[in-house]
Amino acid sequence: MKFASVRLVTDDLPALVAFYAALTNTEPVTPFGPDYAELHTEGGIVALADGTAVKRYNNGAAEAAANRSAILEFEVDDVDAERARLSEQVTDWVQEPTTQPWGNRSMLLRDPDGNLINLYSIGH
Repeated sequence: MKFASVRLVTDDLPALVAFYAALTNTEPVTPFGPDYAELHTEGGIVALADGTAVKRYNNGAAEAAANRSAILEFEVDDVDAERARLSEQVTDWVQEPTTQPWGNRSMLLRDPDGNLINLYSIGH
């Protein structure tokens, strides 16, 4: 089995696509039409789908902006540099860059739909 992607459902696809394009510094692709986008990162795919498409194709199995249990994690080279780079894009900072007791440096933020994101670097 191969892990393929994480798909986030949203009611504002253009805003979420713009956010994740800036966050991952990648260009989105739309292989299945205008209600779905993918951002291909080194570790996997962040897939974004419009809520109406989920209602139509997935029996309404997911609800936009309702997640409070998952954390999307991205390993970066320099957490502090990412904080500076994303300062204009992010409006909801949960935790400023912090060195954790195990040595990783991390920060927490929320995307426009409230999904929690951890950017971290190992052993810094």
